Amino acid sequence: MKSCDPPADPWIPTEESIKATNLYKLMRERGASTFAELHDWSVREPEAFWERTIKTLGVVLRSPCLRMLDATDGDSRARWLAGASLNIAESCFQGDRDRSAVITRRADGRWESITLDALDRLSNRVAGGLSALGLAKGDAVAVDMAMTAEAVALYLGVLKLGGVVVSIPDSCPPVEVARRLRIGAAKGVFTQFDVVRGGKRLAMYEKVLQAEPPTTIVLGELSGAAIPLRLGDLTWERFLGASDQYAPVACSPHDPINILFSSGTTRDPKAVPWDHATPIKCASDAHYHQDVHPGDVVCWPTNLGWMMGPWLVFAALMNRATIALYEGGPVERGFCEFVQDAGVTMLGLVPSIVKGWRKTSCAEGFDWSQVRAFSSSGEASNADDYRWLMHLNQPVGVAKPVVEYCGGTEVGGGYLSNNLVTPQRPSEFNGRTLGCDFEVLDADGRPCAPGESGEVFLVAPALGLSTRLLNGDNEAVYYADCPQRPGKTLRRHGDQVRVLGDHCHQSEGRADDAMNLGGIKTGSAEIERVVVALPNVQEAAAIGVPPAVGGPDRLVIFAVTDAVDLDQLKSVMQRAIKERLNPLFHLHAVVPIAALPRTASNKVMHRFLRDQYREAELDGSA
Repeated sequence: MKSCDPPADPWIPTEESIKATNLYKLMRERGASTFAELHDWSVREPEAFWERTIKTLGVVLRSPCLRMLDATDGDSRARWLAGASLNIAESCFQGDRDRSAVITRRADGRWESITLDALDRLSNRVAGGLSALGLAKGDAVAVDMAMTAEAVALYLGVLKLGGVVVSIPDSCPPVEVARRLRIGAAKGVFTQFDVVRGGKRLAMYEKVLQAEPPTTIVLGELSGAAIPLRLGDLTWERFLGASDQYAPVACSPHDPINILFSSGTTRDPKAVPWDHATPIKCASDAHYHQDVHPGDVVCWPTNLGWMMGPWLVFAALMNRATIALYEGGPVERGFCEFVQDAGVTMLGLVPSIVKGWRKTSCAEGFDWSQVRAFSSSGEASNADDYRWLMHLNQPVGVAKPVVEYCGGTEVGGGYLSNNLVTPQRPSEFNGRTLGCDFEVLDADGRPCAPGESGEVFLVAPALGLSTRLLNGDNEAVYYADCPQRPGKTLRRHGDQVRVLGDHCHQSEGRADDAMNLGGIKTGSAEIERVVVALPNVQEAAAIGVPPAVGGPDRLVIFAVTDAVDLDQLKSVMQRAIKERLNPLFHLHAVVPIAALPRTASNKVMHRFLRDQYREAELDGSA
């Protein structure tokens, strides 16, 4: 298999490991000798690719589709599985009913293994309980709680009803909870009395009540709650239906199943509906790229408030694998022990988790030999951290691959992802996601050559791409004023990517975090990779601040550092940037900060830092 050149510090698959992948079977079937050839077929003949994938995954259709792809109303409004009926929850319960669907270690240390049959029956009781409350197909129910076995069951139960889950991150303050309840038109809420994080009790039910929610179902121990249940609210036990039998409601592939939100702060976040076809994208990515097999154990610290929560449910269960859930924080030794004892085979992460492990050494000393691959999403990773991760808890001389995974809520998964049949290097992508294509264009709308960076534009149609927004104009947000390419409908995505080769890329964060330094456009992640490799720098965020009167941006770096002499640190950073990036990049200022501001999904808030710096300049404190 051909790799990106030159292969510095690569992970190189063996012939044996390649033949064991799900990709290899498809490559042999198609007569493709490289992943690039296979990807080209998947986007050139999307209907054939998705027909094959739906059959492979065993997606349950109540009635067959009349047409796999219907773009009659235009590429931006394309519909998949046209004419079919299904309830995607049924596709999560295929195979051996006695196998483990969820393995969990509770907050009190107890281990539980929930069989597929038990999960199915519990989700049926959820659907029955919702029906008893008067809810029906099309009604929305919010979820604001940690990722637990019950959360998986209630999520699938809402889907069986034909309902819609309104996803709320459990870290959202009351004002944001109220905003999402309003936008999603939720008629009920699932939450828990409290959750323990870092030894601290967080009163979830009390927080939700401040948002003046509709009928609320509360999980956990009532005895530990600081306040009693509000009149009309129910405990989990009282809510559940008596019967564990329920016939899932048949739906159209275009009927919504989930309302997920972008991370809005000062204005309403975009409300992106997933439909009954979107999970096929989740499961497909996991099958071909994370290489999830039946019997695997998949772990990814997340919750249902963000896309990786629902993604985990479908990625694991539709591939007949087991979900591993740890009730606690991922940057603690207990979680790392759980990975060992649960037999996790695919471990998903965000870069800050790896950085935390490396800083505290809490992940060292375990046997993770059963882990076949890691996966990473959320933000651009650091090559040094991920080179360390590849060897973590492995026998001497053994490295495990990291499946970098970049996409978004409005993509239903990834557009850029590593694969396990091609050599890879830390913090780089060695392929595009099957069934999805994109262009990387410069400011003038021209394709970027190797070595250049630009903005990502997805090629529509592709299964998983949003075709509507609950509170916005999908056409205006994603398609208006996009560059024109012959024979292609381009869709704005907003990521900044450096092209390393035809199928080799490196993430540079969001395009709106890019900056113009000395007449050269560059991404914040590229600069951050250089400075965090320096001594005394734990974390860094690079921003470009426009000058008061014209000209290129000024480079400002916010740094979590224990350096005492900031002038010396600035000098060291400047030297590294000039030597490793570009001699024209001038560092304007270094600002020490105790911790970088992050969204609930762990992304650094560059725009917040930029605004903060400009305000400090105006009042003379910068």
